[in-house]
Amino acid sequence: MTTNSTGTKPPNNPKPQTPGLPEVNVVTKGDVIASLQAGLADFLARPAMSGFFGLFYAVFGILLVWCLVWLGKIWMIIPAIVCFPLVAPFAAAGLYEMSRRLQSGESFGWSDILTVMANQRKREMGWMAFVTLFIIWVWFYQFRTVLVIVLQDASFSDLDGFLNTVFFTAEGWTFLAIGTCVGAFLSAVLFSVTVVAMPMLLDRETDFISAMLMSIRVVRENPVVMLGWAAIIAITMLVSLVPAFLGLVFTLPILGHTTWHLYQRAVPPVEC
Repeated sequence: MTTNSTGTKPPNNPKPQTPGLPEVNVVTKGDVIASLQAGLADFLARPAMSGFFGLFYAVFGILLVWCLVWLGKIWMIIPAIVCFPLVAPFAAAGLYEMSRRLQSGESFGWSDILTVMANQRKREMGWMAFVTLFIIWVWFYQFRTVLVIVLQDASFSDLDGFLNTVFFTAEGWTFLAIGTCVGAFLSAVLFSVTVVAMPMLLDRETDFISAMLMSIRVVRENPVVMLGWAAIIAITMLVSLVPAFLGLVFTLPILGHTTWHLYQRAVPPVEC
């Protein structure tokens, strides 16, 4: 005896229906310039609050170098200074929120911005912090490895001795060349996965994997312009470190505000 079932027969091997990522806009040099102008305008609109985030970041950098000298970890100063700007996107979360509110015409005070920043620990921003710290850990590890291999016979007990060995010996130049190539690669990886991901995680309810994939897509589909933006960030941040990190009081907030506006030009808004 057989029974016949009624109803619509499901198709063979149905494809799961998953929501796709938003499309990526074409980003031009004009978008970068317009974003820089908007970022500067945001800084001038709330200079004290914006400058506070830059000052906090600068003081942290000064304390970091001082601690390394005090602990006798002289070899860690160069990688620390080089990778220090790489955590700027995460440090700029408060600046993204300020730009968002200025753009929408919302009023806000210190408590509003700090509350939003504190609430990020309950969202996916913490995972992005883990990704950032992991890449920085890899940077320190490879720096130490190259240091041991290339400068194995060198000895330095203070900062002057270390700098003299690195900048005025053939082994030091080899060390700098290898370290620069590896560092540039890791910096490119970190830039690619964070340039859009950080503001996107603050702006939308999404997971950090999707945010990183979107960030990579923006860089992949706009390679020349995004490479130019990465160069602007790198040069500006490194120059800002020269006057005892104090240039960051101004440059970090402007770059942070600019990143928010560039993100909005690169990623279409959520459809209602």
